[in-house]
Amino acid sequence: MSPRHVPASVTELARVGLFATLSGQTLARLADRMQRDEIPAGTVLIREGEPGDRFFVLLSGVAAVSQSSLGERRVLRAGEYFGEVALTMGVPRTATVTALTPCIVASCDRETFDELLRPLFVDDG
Repeated sequence: MSPRHVPASVTELARVGLFATLSGQTLARLADRMQRDEIPAGTVLIREGEPGDRFFVLLSGVAAVSQSSLGERRVLRAGEYFGEVALTMGVPRTATVTALTPCIVASCDRETFDELLRPLFVDDG
C-alpha cells in the first residue's frame, strides 16, 4: 500500500518568490499536484549524476548543496528551490542536496514541471 499523497498548500507555495508571477488558479493547480514530504536531517534529496525526474521547493529547514569536484557550494533555506537544471536542460543532476536539519519539501514530477513551471525558467533571461 503506497503512502497517501499529501499536497502542498497554496499558502506555503505563495511564500516562494519563484511563484510570485503565477495566477491564483495556476498556483492552486500546482499545489494540488506537488507532494509535501517531511524529510529527516541527513537525508540525500537528490544525488549528483543521477537522472532528474522531480523539482523541489524547500518549505522549511536547511539543506546543503555540494558537487563532487567542488565540495560544498551553498546552503538552501525555506523558499528556495532545486532540481530545475536536470529538468530544463535534460541532463543528470548537477549537484547533491542533503537535508542539514529536518525539512519540509514540496516536489512535483516532470510532467507538472513542464506544464506549470518551465515557463518561469524559459523567461528567466
